[in-house]
Amino acid sequence: MISLGERPLTARDRGLTAALLRLLEGEVPPPFAVRRFLPLPTLSYGPGDLHTGAPGERDFGDHVDQTNYSVIVGERVVVKWLTPPVPLPHPAPEILAHLVEAGFNDTAPPYAALTGVLDGREHLLALVTGYLPEATDGWEWCVDEAVAGRTAFASELGRLAAELHLALSTLSPDRKTGSPDRKTGSPDRKTGSPDRRTGSPGRKTGSPDRATGQATSAAARARQALAEAIELTGGEDGAWLATRTEAMRRELAPLDAPVTTPAIRIHGDLHVGQFLRWRDGYAVIDFDGNPTVADADPYQPPARDVAQLTTSLEHVAQVAVRRRDTAPDQATGWARRARARLLAAYRVHLSAGHGGHLLDESLIRPFEVEQECRELIYAARHLPRWRYAPMGVLRTWYPEENIS
Repeated sequence: MISLGERPLTARDRGLTAALLRLLEGEVPPPFAVRRFLPLPTLSYGPGDLHTGAPGERDFGDHVDQTNYSVIVGERVVVKWLTPPVPLPHPAPEILAHLVEAGFNDTAPPYAALTGVLDGREHLLALVTGYLPEATDGWEWCVDEAVAGRTAFASELGRLAAELHLALSTLSPDRKTGSPDRKTGSPDRKTGSPDRRTGSPGRKTGSPDRATGQATSAAARARQALAEAIELTGGEDGAWLATRTEAMRRELAPLDAPVTTPAIRIHGDLHVGQFLRWRDGYAVIDFDGNPTVADADPYQPPARDVAQLTTSLEHVAQVAVRRRDTAPDQATGWARRARARLLAAYRVHLSAGHGGHLLDESLIRPFEVEQECRELIYAARHLPRWRYAPMGVLRTWYPEENIS
């Protein structure tokens, strides 16, 4: 048995991930359970795989930064082991099941979620999805685009983000998603695809009091992020940031107004690194939520995702400057053009899907400012070398002549 919470691909464990896939085709013994989304593909066996009795396995290599640990099986399936296992509820199974029902295909095909009871509580152990050949994540391919000055890709990202939000807008917070069946492994859920035109348009903000309450919560969260960013950012950067505090607070002001757009199930961690460019196009991945933001409401205005995505383009520009010697003015101009192109495509496709009401553009800028604060908090607490990226963005937003 694979030791839960450890990397399974060792000499002792080789072949067990592939063997798991065979088990998923039938009954799963307790205390484990499986929730199936799409049928698993047929896996081929090569001559070199015969000693294990299972298709070949490999990982993504040390060059891929992973919070969890993924194993590629037979060049067709990826098993992502959660290390350590995460107590349920977890956002990924619910979202993946809904995306299948909604007909959203611009992601790695979701096949199954494996759960198990540990210490009396059910945990998510692994997610099984399709392998996308020749895939690279956005922190690689998008930096290449920035260096070359190309922005055509941004239209595809805008389209994909809009299609994702249209699909997620039909996921109701009170929808019963079911639980794995321990005898058959089949999920207890309704079938069929909701009509995007007539399906649930997201959670309404409701009464004026509730809308005002949401605004107060969003404003308080943003101001708290700004205060933490200032407190945690030391040295010359911290001194510079302190001189821009009032300008940043002014940009957060729209969050004081009542929120009038629907709150939908958002991705929650939507940055360019979540967009794979692969042999057949682009795919959005990783529906695990944002591990750096505690207790975040999964149902928020879509502008939250949009703002994180647009700020990540700015981060790509900073990476191009620092690591690829791109001229700062060139990188800043590229980010501005890519952002405009992404937003234009997002608006067009959202409206085409009868979802134009989902986007409140007045929220994008304050959410962008908050996101940069959260990047600084993340850098201070987890990855100090990342501070250059949000600081570089903020220095382009708040030059000396614009802070009065």
